[in-house]
Amino acid sequence: MKELFEVEAKSRGDVGKGASRRLRRTGRVPGIIYGAHQDPAMIDVSHSEMLQHLEHEAFYSHILDLKVDGKSQQVILKDLQRHPAKPFVMHVDFQRVSAKEKLKINVPLHFINEETAPGVKKGGAVSHLVTDVEVSCLPKDLPEFIEVDIGALEIGDVVMMSGINMPKGVELTALAAGDEYDVQVASVHVIHEAQEEEPEGEVSVSEVPVVGEED
Repeated sequence: MKELFEVEAKSRGDVGKGASRRLRRTGRVPGIIYGAHQDPAMIDVSHSEMLQHLEHEAFYSHILDLKVDGKSQQVILKDLQRHPAKPFVMHVDFQRVSAKEKLKINVPLHFINEETAPGVKKGGAVSHLVTDVEVSCLPKDLPEFIEVDIGALEIGDVVMMSGINMPKGVELTALAAGDEYDVQVASVHVIHEAQEEEPEGEVSVSEVPVVGEED
């Protein structure tokens, strides 16, 4: 069952850097809603509420119920700006969702059956080379995540993006752009143990004479 996310928002009339700073001082985050052939709308949301939502992976790839002044509309989280040094959300962008129009959004990959992969049983390790992918689909078909099955991989095997078993009605936007965008998503490789060897001819610090030092 999919999680349900509700975000409370308020309309705002003041715009500009000064207005945004004043909002942030009151614990609010400035934002905008756009899309679905409607005019953009300036909003603000609770900073503490946003931080709680952002702790959930599904929030980033989910149809959200955004209530602006009590009126609900469906949106997705399209962009998020964070403070470069502090745990603060500076700005948030939401895109309206139309049931009849495909949307593009990044969805996380969940790797399964790693422990039972033949390559892992033989001592290999799994590398996750891609952790999320952009998909195109109607809102009703939007998955919260996409599974990548590692269970059959031997050492040296890879999973390409084109090898992901996609849900019905969901397309990878990268592959639609051409075969050259078909990249490796995961691989099983040999674990190399690092061996520290002293380079040949290297002199120990204790063997270097100190200038002016008497015996």
